[in-house]
Amino acid sequence: MASTTDQVLGSRALNRATLARQLLLQRSGMSARDAVGHLVGLQAQNVKPPYYQLYARLEGFRPEQLSGLMESREVVRMVTMRSTIHTHTAEDAVALRGLVQPARDREVGYFRKGLVGVDLERLAVIARELVEERPRTMAEIRTELAVHWPDADPQALSVAARCRLPLVQVTPRGLWGRSGQVRLASLEQWLGEGASAQPSGGGEAEALDVLDDTVLRYLRAFGPASVRDMQTWAGITRLKEAFERLRPQLVTFLDEAGTELFDLPDAPRPDEETPAPPRFLPEFDNLLLSHADRTRVVPAELKGRSWKGNQAYCTLLVDGFLAGLWRLDDVSEGEGRVELTVELFGEVGKERLEEIVAEGEAMLATMAGAGAGAGGRAVVRFGGVAR
Repeated sequence: MASTTDQVLGSRALNRATLARQLLLQRSGMSARDAVGHLVGLQAQNVKPPYYQLYARLEGFRPEQLSGLMESREVVRMVTMRSTIHTHTAEDAVALRGLVQPARDREVGYFRKGLVGVDLERLAVIARELVEERPRTMAEIRTELAVHWPDADPQALSVAARCRLPLVQVTPRGLWGRSGQVRLASLEQWLGEGASAQPSGGGEAEALDVLDDTVLRYLRAFGPASVRDMQTWAGITRLKEAFERLRPQLVTFLDEAGTELFDLPDAPRPDEETPAPPRFLPEFDNLLLSHADRTRVVPAELKGRSWKGNQAYCTLLVDGFLAGLWRLDDVSEGEGRVELTVELFGEVGKERLEEIVAEGEAMLATMAGAGAGAGGRAVVRFGGVAR
């Protein structure tokens, strides 16, 4: 049965619990594939962030591990939560795209003025034929669809295709050290027989099972959390019923504002004084995007400091909380000298500075091929980051 308490979890307690679930208190020995599954996907609007997300969380991670999974089609890049690109295991690409499909269908409605007279079912059939003939760019899809609906808004046509169909960004897009234009294939074709984000005939009961399983997995990766927290992460609404259905399996707490938080009984909730080492996180890391109340990671006084417009900065955690920004620069063309520039938002003390430098040098050695001691190629400096 559920354990309901009046215990209040402050920001530090929530911070340590979430960092433990996110593999950020200490690096995990799990495989890259298992980590992508455990984290229920990696935000991947840009190519490099998923690699840096895994580096911050896994012991001995090398970029080629994730690239290999992409080439073997064990993980894929596609639109799921919050209508953004995520890197998912093949299994999650199917299940989660099906879960958020109603939200993607509603998204088409935002562009209805540009879709007057467009048969959306026919559009989906034509778009599927296009991408299953060969992977296509979005511009190519838009041009082909405009032949059938010349009076429609071309942008609205492409949005409708992206929302109505589960489309995968095919490799070499997303591979480490490689470049490639975004080309799209259908999820079913890319993953092969049996891969479909469409209902399999199990009806409402099957859909509820997928939803309930996703709630439990979200809590395992991001909890303790409120209903609104998960809705923020998933970009879908009306989840209260699912949490109520699962309440007998869960424990509950309160945050300092009195909001009810749900959690798994056996999930880690470390002591709030548990050490949290510095971690360099890339832009759009889901740690900073997956709660309605982000004060468990972002102090109230730093709200908005990790963003400019719609662009997120790379962030530095110190003692588990947002403490600065960072960027990488290739500062010696032809010589491979890479410089990591860190902007701290406040004083951190000498010991913390040494930890930050050590973590930064280790990251440069693996992710930028600039080992400390390799002719002075790895440089960590502190100063202003362009904002």
